Amino acid sequence: MHPKQGLLIFFQASYNPQMNRMEDQWLHLKRDELRGRVFQDEYDLVEGIIEGMKHRGEQGGFEVERFIFN
Repeated sequence: MHPKQGLLIFFQASYNPQMNRMEDQWLHLKRDELRGRVFQDEYDLVEGIIEGMKHRGEQGGFEVERFIFN
């Protein structure tokens, strides 16, 4: 005899970018700071993102802190 097998279903809340404050920052970063720019490589893109976030922080009057993950 085989033991009974069941299926467990877990419902997750749907993702809502309007409730994630960082999504709004990424939208403005892409639309206002990076639009129309061409990057030579990934490093150039990273530098553009860092500078864009610094600029957004200066405009919005908030401090931008950079985290480095190992």
